[in-house]
Amino acid sequence: MNIRQQLGESRRWVVKIGSALLSNDQAGLNYEGIGAWATQMAQLRQAGMEVVLVSSGAVAAGMHRIGRTQRPHALHELQAVAAIGQMGLIQAYESRFKQYDLHTAQVLLTHDDLSHRQRYLNARSTLRTLLDYGVIPVVNENDTVVTDEIRFGDNDTLAALVANLVEADVLVVLTDQAGMFDKDPRKHKDAELIREAAVGDSKLDTMADGGPGALGRGGMVTKLRAARLAARSGASTFIVAGREPDILLRVREGEQVGTLLKAGQAPLSARKQWLAGHLQINGRLVIDDGAVRVLTQGGKSLLPVGVRAVEGNFKRGEVVACVDSKGREVARGLVNYNSDEANRIMSQPSDRIEKLLGYVDEPELIHRDNLVLI
Repeated sequence: MNIRQQLGESRRWVVKIGSALLSNDQAGLNYEGIGAWATQMAQLRQAGMEVVLVSSGAVAAGMHRIGRTQRPHALHELQAVAAIGQMGLIQAYESRFKQYDLHTAQVLLTHDDLSHRQRYLNARSTLRTLLDYGVIPVVNENDTVVTDEIRFGDNDTLAALVANLVEADVLVVLTDQAGMFDKDPRKHKDAELIREAAVGDSKLDTMADGGPGALGRGGMVTKLRAARLAARSGASTFIVAGREPDILLRVREGEQVGTLLKAGQAPLSARKQWLAGHLQINGRLVIDDGAVRVLTQGGKSLLPVGVRAVEGNFKRGEVVACVDSKGREVARGLVNYNSDEANRIMSQPSDRIEKLLGYVDEPELIHRDNLVLI
């Protein structure tokens, strides 16, 4: 049995449908497509699989309802249009899944929901309970209240974080392209489809095209990033053409369609998935080469002695990034001291913390159990 067949038989999938597929040539929702995908997901459910749907389309649907042809730029206008469109989007899914005696549940998330540990656990419990009930969760970003500073940026990233959240086996990204190519097929006729690759292969970075469509925010770069994020919980990612007939069923059958980006790594613990998924970083610790080696090769904690600079204003327990001398992020984790205290103890051995601060909480700036490599 090949890798595609093994993944096809996996039990829990996250399926992401992008705006380009859900919009009907800027004329509202693609109801025919929604019906086809619902039929396929219903067949997956009947085969004993669990499916979480991450759906774009609220803004496109809202634009059509109020007669707009251009995507709004102002945040308050986007939020209003998304709120208008969300009603029709969910109604479309509910009516189509109802034909197969399946219920849907709307789940709206913001980055704050996934960066706050207790809310993260609550979201995970809710999604798992919905799956236990045999319901299809329909997840979207809560555009109505989110701000630019705390938005996911695109639903590819959200889908990957949901895959982490529910510990999915597979992430399937339905797009308007046949998959990922070695160059932009819209500009190069000789572009070749990448059938399979290890998600961590650095060559993929130069192949990904970052150009988003008119209605969406994501491009192939975001899909590659999402695949790497999903891989942290052990999920491999399929990037496939959503308009192809029975595409989800063909993926399940192991047919060689689209692009398979293989995770190729053991899943991180749920706590470290949560840390890795943080899009908001509250500060940075610039660490020396020795500390980089200790973190990446030795699996050790970050001690104050390895820190050369402290950037930002953060509190104890917040997430900070650890960067090398060139500014490249090496790791991130929950810091044991606030930024003022970190400034006072950096470059110092741990046995001097009490003398410098008047107390000692922990000998490490970040304990290895609260740190994840990037």
